Amino acid sequence: QVQLVESGGGLVQPGGSLRLSCAASGDISSIYAMGWYRQAPGKQRELVAAITSIGTTNYADSVKGRFTISSYNNKNTISLQMNSLKPEDTAVYYCNANQRVFTYWGQGTQVTVSS
Repeated sequence: QVQLVESGGGLVQPGGSLRLSCAASGDISSIYAMGWYRQAPGKQRELVAAITSIGTTNYADSVKGRFTISSYNNKNTISLQMNSLKPEDTAVYYCNANQRVFTYWGQGTQVTVSS
């Protein structure tokens, strides 16, 4: 079992920045990738960014150049630095951790970009 605890969401004006963090605990040794997904009202959940245990990263085209995913604290914590935020980035952001068999999700944190 893996537990994921997210933090860092909130309200920000367009063009602003936010940093999300996700701390994993439990059976973290077999996690091979972690990432962030988001889900806006009426839309499907989509991948925002992911990072593997060897540091390979992947980003949605819509956030490339604006968002940066990082891992630290012996790879059991990931962060998502979000810059130049746009209203269309408004969504609930979910942390995700992948093992060979199981996938785990955090509880979600709301990000609202509005003036």
